[in-house]
Amino acid sequence: MIFTEPRLCDISVATGMLQNADGHYRKSYRDLTGLYADSEAFDAILAQKADAIAYEVTSYTPGAKTSDIIMGVTRMEPGKVGREYFLTRGHIHANGDRPEVYHTLSGRGVMQMESPEGEVRLVEMGPQQVCYVPPYWIHRSVNIGDDDLVMFFAYPADSGQDYGIIERSGGMRVRIMDDGRGGWVAEDNPAWRNRTPDEVASILNRAEAMA
Repeated sequence: MIFTEPRLCDISVATGMLQNADGHYRKSYRDLTGLYADSEAFDAILAQKADAIAYEVTSYTPGAKTSDIIMGVTRMEPGKVGREYFLTRGHIHANGDRPEVYHTLSGRGVMQMESPEGEVRLVEMGPQQVCYVPPYWIHRSVNIGDDDLVMFFAYPADSGQDYGIIERSGGMRVRIMDDGRGGWVAEDNPAWRNRTPDEVASILNRAEAMA
């Protein structure tokens, strides 16, 4: 039997990158069109840095089996669109019963989570704190600090991602906004639409079929 070789990956907190990675993707501000509530403020950002990197991910994928894991590092710039803090696109795992772990290396963030039925959980994270994202929760990262948010993550290699679930619901149920006092507040997203019972059942059934 041929066994997978061990691998050591250094993390550069300064650059927010996993060294010796085999995957790397970037999202520009242009790629985030339609995610923020204040379209005029977002257009002003696009006019200045449409193709600049908003956040990037470096990762290592040893294989695709359930027993394997993908690990990597996400780096996201600080800032706001109007009052709304910078965020990632967010996703649910295509194989929904797969969890994920996030370890904040530097910066301050909120792990924004939403169940298929629309329950909301918000976990504020600082350096050297770990957040467990349970199976079936839609999740995205939000940078609420003044510096880059750098997080290590790991999840089962066969998880997959469904990014469209957020778009199909008009965004996530709440938006993470500047409260005007140096902190953040969750405000209802009026464009949000709850998923139908059939859509929720489809998420659960798809995960069972892939198990």
